[in-house]
Amino acid sequence: MRQMHHAEIVARLKRAEGHLRSIIAMFETPRACADLVQQLHAVEKAIASAKTQLIHDHMEHCLAADTEEGLVDAREVLTQLKTLTKYL
Repeated sequence: MRQMHHAEIVARLKRAEGHLRSIIAMFETPRACADLVQQLHAVEKAIASAKTQLIHDHMEHCLAADTEEGLVDAREVLTQLKTLTKYL
């Protein structure tokens, strides 16, 4: 997987924010509930994807670099991984 930079994640979240604003506008006009739910689901998935990318980036790059540089030991890495997996 290629490295995901924070700026790219922010860009994804801003797109999701724009999409969410359009959904709010949809609520103010007569729309079918199924359409609203579908759009909300899309925003929810976009945010979940950004979160997953951030977690993967941290695991692949930050933890790996810290381990290679001797800044953390294997137990600390395992503890951090356990914490991160709660959010996947």
